[in-house]
Amino acid sequence: MEIKIAVTALSALAHQGRLSVFRMLVQAGHEGIPAGEIARRLDVPANTLSANLTILGHAGLVDSRREGRSIIYSARYETMTALLEYLMEDCCGGSPEICASLADVALRGRCGAGGAA
Repeated sequence: MEIKIAVTALSALAHQGRLSVFRMLVQAGHEGIPAGEIARRLDVPANTLSANLTILGHAGLVDSRREGRSIIYSARYETMTALLEYLMEDCCGGSPEICASLADVALRGRCGAGGAA
């Protein structure tokens, strides 16, 4: 991942509302969640949610698809994985115990909700 792409993704996530949306979508899996349901669950106005989803979309963190009258949003796991790999690629400085707790999270299945890696 290029640094500009990483900065864009991290900037998109550096907002309470957008981070909440993204975490919800990660937990939802590949099926995603309709926009109206996201707004109800997070108790945010539609226009605020729309702006947040647009920013997450431009950062490559979410996808959308139309199903009937609804727009379904889902996390782009490949972008999330690439970002995490970018952040971790130089981790530990030769001391793997520094990152051991992150490996434990992944092994316990808490990483990759919805069957994603």
